[in-house]
Amino acid sequence: MFWWMSLTVRTGANQGGGPAHDPGFNMREANSTGHQASDLLNALLVDKRDRNALEINFQLTELGRIRVEVQRTNSNRINKENMALRRPLPVENEPPVPKPTFSIKEAVALKRAEARKAISTSASRVGLGNSTGFGDFENLEDADPVAVKKNDEEAPELGRWSVKETIERARSTGAINLSSRSLPCIPSALFEIHLGVTPDPLKSVASEPPISTSTDASSSSGRTGQREGPAWFEAQDLHVLKAWNNDIIEIQHEISLFGSLKTIDLHQNRIVLLPDTFADLTALTTLDLSHNSLTALPSNIFALPNLTVMNLSHNALNELSFGAPFSSSSSRKARNDTFSSGGFFGPVITRASSPLPRLSVLDASHNKLTTSTIDHANLPPLITKADFAANPLASGDSNSTPAFIRALSHLEHLKELHFETADIGDDAFASDLSTSERHCFPQLQILDMGETRATLEGLQSALSGLKQDITYDFTTEQPPEGTLRVSVGKKVVREAWEIEAERRVKSRVSKSVTSTENAQAGCASKTDVDRNNAEVVKEAWEIEAEQGLLTEGGRRRARAAVAMSAADVAAPLKPSLLIGHGRPPTPASTSQPSSSSSTSLGNPQYYHATTQTLTLPPLSAPTKSHARSFSLATPFSSPPSSQGKTDFALPTPTLPLVAISAQSFAQTLKILVLSNRKFDLCISLPATGEVLFPVLEELVLDGCGFGDQVSVTHQADTGTTTPSRSNDTLLPLLTRFFPSLRTLDLSYNALTSASLQEDVLSSLILADDSKPRKGLRHLRLRGNRIDELNAFQGIADLFKGNRSVPDWKLEELDLRDNEISKLPAELGLLPLDVFLVDGNLFRIPQRRVWEREGTRGLLSWLRGRLE
Repeated sequence: MFWWMSLTVRTGANQGGGPAHDPGFNMREANSTGHQASDLLNALLVDKRDRNALEINFQLTELGRIRVEVQRTNSNRINKENMALRRPLPVENEPPVPKPTFSIKEAVALKRAEARKAISTSASRVGLGNSTGFGDFENLEDADPVAVKKNDEEAPELGRWSVKETIERARSTGAINLSSRSLPCIPSALFEIHLGVTPDPLKSVASEPPISTSTDASSSSGRTGQREGPAWFEAQDLHVLKAWNNDIIEIQHEISLFGSLKTIDLHQNRIVLLPDTFADLTALTTLDLSHNSLTALPSNIFALPNLTVMNLSHNALNELSFGAPFSSSSSRKARNDTFSSGGFFGPVITRASSPLPRLSVLDASHNKLTTSTIDHANLPPLITKADFAANPLASGDSNSTPAFIRALSHLEHLKELHFETADIGDDAFASDLSTSERHCFPQLQILDMGETRATLEGLQSALSGLKQDITYDFTTEQPPEGTLRVSVGKKVVREAWEIEAERRVKSRVSKSVTSTENAQAGCASKTDVDRNNAEVVKEAWEIEAEQGLLTEGGRRRARAAVAMSAADVAAPLKPSLLIGHGRPPTPASTSQPSSSSSTSLGNPQYYHATTQTLTLPPLSAPTKSHARSFSLATPFSSPPSSQGKTDFALPTPTLPLVAISAQSFAQTLKILVLSNRKFDLCISLPATGEVLFPVLEELVLDGCGFGDQVSVTHQADTGTTTPSRSNDTLLPLLTRFFPSLRTLDLSYNALTSASLQEDVLSSLILADDSKPRKGLRHLRLRGNRIDELNAFQGIADLFKGNRSVPDWKLEELDLRDNEISKLPAELGLLPLDVFLVDGNLFRIPQRRVWEREGTRGLLSWLRGRLE
């Protein structure tokens, strides 16, 4: 049985005719195409029922057509031929062939290849169906060699690129990480690819290991015809080099050609010596050479101008010569610190004129340093953290150790100092260290002397004169500002709550012991107990709860008790008035209010000795009572002196100058904060004295409700029962009693333009050497009732024709949220840094004038309005 078919094969050379029409017809190409068609038909035309095959023959005609002859052949002959082509069955007695063993690296690569093949197979079956006939490949994608090479190129071996590929990619990123690759040195390819320079061979490295793999070779062949590496405008200078955890012993001296390097991390290597050119990397900011075998450093490394972090720990260094590059014997002096290395086209090297001027962190722990080999006379001035732990510091010259500690105490920015497990003792800290030096560890917060020969008693005597609060409890938390944490002996890390619990237990024990001793001696007075407990700083709500001030009734009783105590002191009660009302007040109870007031204001809850700041709590205005009458007096049977703590007697006037001037810190007080004290709007003045606070620089009276006139209470003279009251103008009073005032905050009061007279403002703002007055720098009048600025206009006339007025010190003027309807153009003459006028009534200038250009633009606009 025969079937005849006529197939037209279109070849690339003959698209329409045949050999008669196209002389470029290729007969070999046509035969090849015909064989492909025959194979395809043999695969499709199979009769599976009787297992007979179809034999297909083809013949090429002159017109470019293929004549195909299909004939059913005998199945027996086909089966015999197929049996000859089939793979023979394995012999039963033949031993199994052992599977080849793969390394972990090869096994991972094989698994990844199988996974990629399975994914591509599943994707092709979804798109093309279960088609067969592609030989050993599942689909056309597996048969494409270009796609296989592309996939191999995109997948880095073992999750990271090879050394060569990493170096090439660093040209685009500017950062390279060659860590944990067992490199004996920095690869020479890094210099060749990035700089086009072949470095000199190293003595410690006979031959460098290969840095490319088969993946790199296939990827390079796949990129034939493409540009290798980034374009010249995409390339970046190398600024980060990380090669830690390798076997590097030496570093090529050509490393200095990477002039843009800012970070070098070479820790956990075997580096013995650095080349002298390493110090030519003047852009370096972070250098980590820890866990190496360094015995010395290049002298010029201490002249790096931008280095901020330097880690030299776990080496074998025996000296730190900070001043070596600047000594008279050095080959290049500091004044000639700018030169070019490598000829005319070499990088320009600019060294520092002082030892490491920007160094902030220095870690030289676990070395062989002694205080005699550390150039402590030339320590970097900006060090904030220094670590000299595990060093034999005290070996050698015994006189150099105290000098080394004294030099460290002069560093103004030093916050952390570590000597853990170092050879250092009490002899390093002179007994007069903190008292003889003017600036001794001014910013120090952590001093680690753990597991050294230093003792707690020796450090206490040496550091007793520091201004910081010293604690010897070690915790993981950062100490607060103004506190020095000293670690002595073996460290026992405790949580903050453990330290607080221990402190409270000690406080209770000391309190009970003190009370027992006072009871036995017959002098267990309440005032003494309060003085013993004054060291315990309590929250404001705790003090109010103990005093019974959490309710309005308790506060009324406290105010009544204070008033009665003050009346008792001014005029003692006659014996005839005390009949039927218990015993008369004793001298101790009559003298208590003054002492209690002193104790209350000196409490750390209100007065901060470090900043010399006194902050009194706010007092709200009295609420309106209902129509029923009631008594505020307390029974005479319970004297007020025995009810509550001594903090009852806080002064109630808004500006209690009498109570504050009686304190021991009145002459040195610098900041006084009296916000929202509206209960008693008055100023209490002593009987004598003009200048009460000579050095007060900042006064905060915001939210007190002061008007132009204020009620003034003068201290009662002897023989009078009640103090005299009068009204006076507020601003002249503040000018008279606070001559050194630099900041005055009167925000959210009730001041009007009537109080802002030109002479009053001139005496308040301008400096005057004859008084003397230093002059205001910050005046805040926000949220008042000011409607015009004629007084400021008169002061601004002083600047007409004068660019500067020596007595003018004002920098900030805050007039927000007032009722100002017009801004005088003369205000543009005032040399202000901050001028705030939001929230007023004027419409000219518009808001965008100062919102876009700020104070400078507003003043410029006002000056432009002058005629």
